[in-house]
Amino acid sequence: MLLRPNPARWRRAPLSVRSQSSEASGQAFRARCAPRTGVAVHARPAERAIFQTKRRGPGGLAPAAATDVFAAKDRRGGIMHWTPSRRRVLAALSASAAGLIGGTRGFAQEAPPETTTVRLTKIPGICVAPQYVAEELLKAEGFSDVQYVEVEAADVHAAFAAAKVDVSMAFVAPFIMQVDAGVPIMLLGGIHAGCFELFGTERVRAIRDLKGKTVAVPGLTSPHYIFLASMAAYVGVDPKRDINFVIYPGAESMQLLAEGKIDALMGFPPVPQELREKKIGHVIVSSGLDRPWSQYFCCIPAAHQDFIRKHPVATKRALRAIAKAANFCAAEPERAARLVADKGYRYDYSLQTMKEIQYARWRDYDAEDTIRFYALRLHEAGMIKSSPSKIITQGTDWRFFNELKRELKG
Repeated sequence: MLLRPNPARWRRAPLSVRSQSSEASGQAFRARCAPRTGVAVHARPAERAIFQTKRRGPGGLAPAAATDVFAAKDRRGGIMHWTPSRRRVLAALSASAAGLIGGTRGFAQEAPPETTTVRLTKIPGICVAPQYVAEELLKAEGFSDVQYVEVEAADVHAAFAAAKVDVSMAFVAPFIMQVDAGVPIMLLGGIHAGCFELFGTERVRAIRDLKGKTVAVPGLTSPHYIFLASMAAYVGVDPKRDINFVIYPGAESMQLLAEGKIDALMGFPPVPQELREKKIGHVIVSSGLDRPWSQYFCCIPAAHQDFIRKHPVATKRALRAIAKAANFCAAEPERAARLVADKGYRYDYSLQTMKEIQYARWRDYDAEDTIRFYALRLHEAGMIKSSPSKIITQGTDWRFFNELKRELKG
């Protein structure tokens, strides 16, 4: 038989009785839910307040799935941890996208993407995390088939040339070299500055000290070599004549640096994080902290010209997903790191990367200034023939990026 409450009796009940009844009801409810949530039913009011504060977050109430890690004391005084599943993290990302990572003005007026398939790269590096985090956002933009093409870091730009990928992030300087070589790609904007770090032994304290030294890189067409060559040229060191470059994969390079058999290496996440953890070498230059490198984009998105020409709406939608994901990496580093870890990377290194790279500042940098700066460096190093103005004219398209800057002001 269904029992209905008596509002009159409830109003007449003394305040103390009402409070006790409410507390008893709350305890019974928590007792029923405890096995599923991992929250201790006997948590003290202060602990419950912490949990409720975490659930509310800085922007108001959020679903319980948005809580990353909650700890409460169990009956023996230990700590119970609850960590979300991948499904909960993805749900939190989708639910909070509009409020947390920017508005969607203009979204409703746009036509659907001309294609439901988009191909991005998956490389050994973590710094392009926004495009991994963007998977669910890409699906929300209308891409039902989101593919990640696995390539080595040195082969990213070649994958564009071969039309194996459609839209993707990568280091800006090799993109400029591809434009100079006539490869049909377009540079579309910028996502973040500063991910490369130059590590060395005690024999190297500055870039000029690399003169006559041995430096390991994965290849002479790799972003590592190109970035270091442009840095050397900037301070008057000829990379071809003055530095002895040797070719080794990343793991072997780190071991050689630890043994003092090489003098320096250039790395991007997760290599710097691993070097610091193992206390190998010291940082000579951080492109995220040291000028002038910290003043320009490091990784930028680009697309094949055929993809842009055939799918302009899809191009903008893909860029919007990546830009929103960059904001998410900055605002929710723990959740973003969990999504990156699901792609096969270490969670702790991913979390360090989320906290070290300033993903949310993509609006603050000028993409065209970045192209001009690196084109000058590459020209000084004898690595391209085109002038910066020619590179900008032939290989850039800022329309979509400028529209997104206006739309995603949130």
